Amino acid sequence: MPPALDNLRVVDFSRVLAGPFATMQLADLGAKVTKIERPETGDETRAWGPPHDEHGQATYYQAVNRNKDVLVLDLTDPDDRARARQLALAADVVVENFRPGLMTGFGLDYDQLKADNPGLVYCSITGFGRGAGAQLPGYDLLIQALGGLMSITGAPDGEPQKVGVAVVDVLAGLFATTGILAALHHRRSTGEGQRVDVDLLSSLLAGLVNQASAYTAGGVVPARMGNQHPSIAPYELLPCADGDLVLAVGNNRQFAALCEVLGVPRLATNPRFATNGARVRHRRELRTELTLLLATRTAAECTEALTSARVPAGVVNDIAGAFDLATRLGLDPIVHLPRPDGSTVSLCRNPINLSATPTAYRTAPPALPTKDT
Repeated sequence: MPPALDNLRVVDFSRVLAGPFATMQLADLGAKVTKIERPETGDETRAWGPPHDEHGQATYYQAVNRNKDVLVLDLTDPDDRARARQLALAADVVVENFRPGLMTGFGLDYDQLKADNPGLVYCSITGFGRGAGAQLPGYDLLIQALGGLMSITGAPDGEPQKVGVAVVDVLAGLFATTGILAALHHRRSTGEGQRVDVDLLSSLLAGLVNQASAYTAGGVVPARMGNQHPSIAPYELLPCADGDLVLAVGNNRQFAALCEVLGVPRLATNPRFATNGARVRHRRELRTELTLLLATRTAAECTEALTSARVPAGVVNDIAGAFDLATRLGLDPIVHLPRPDGSTVSLCRNPINLSATPTAYRTAPPALPTKDT
């Protein structure tokens, strides 16, 4: 069968991460994506390295730009602007993440395009929306700081920490993809396109989920707790004889099984630990008990025994270990895409599995062509 988004035409003016991540999701699902890049430099992430692959290409760019064609256009040039407008008027979807107002100056904003392409779905990704924060720069690290994520990440007595990947951009890209697909569904029944607006700050606030509702619904301002969880215990990193063990005990059955494996079944009926609420209130005493019980055991030994008892437990993998685990579990986490020169590039597989219209991996992230080509 043809892919899910077969014949969908997307013009991608976005760069860096959030927008390209969204358009790659559409491309993986079958859309024809034409990425517009600047002459000579292209997308900024082409220069974001190390690391580079064996061909000298930045791995950052490659992470979010497979399955796309690239067209080099200078939007300050009248002829190139006319070409870009022609493409946008023939497209189903346009995605851009420029500073608000910039596309208006180029004649490529939603209002100027929809008159001639009323079915257009036009997605704008900004840092802080198109209102009072329109001119503020929207970088992931800045949003993690201003949006509260750093305030809840890190050790309680340490400095605020950013997450180890640009998670706000990824969240915004996923929200953008969802918005685009919803707008396309609306268009199918009405013929009408619409604007899809996604901003990084709102994406992060929505992505804070239970930490956000702790404030909005409970009046509680969450704080850094290291690897502990504000609402569940034990849900943290604990030391073993040879390293750390992750325990993610989410209910009373799992806690009783944990105690059984550790040889202290009575701990599960102790009033201080018998319920999750009690364990959260007495988390310090519980951690002391568990640390003593784990001190003579290896992390691997504990992981095997606890997993057999259906208690969520494991070790802290590095990235290589994580891909190795996914491979051993049969998840096929790496795809190999051909390049025009006959070489291949290996990238992370899209996690969406569709039984009738699966994701496809057609082309590697493209090299930057010259403007004339």
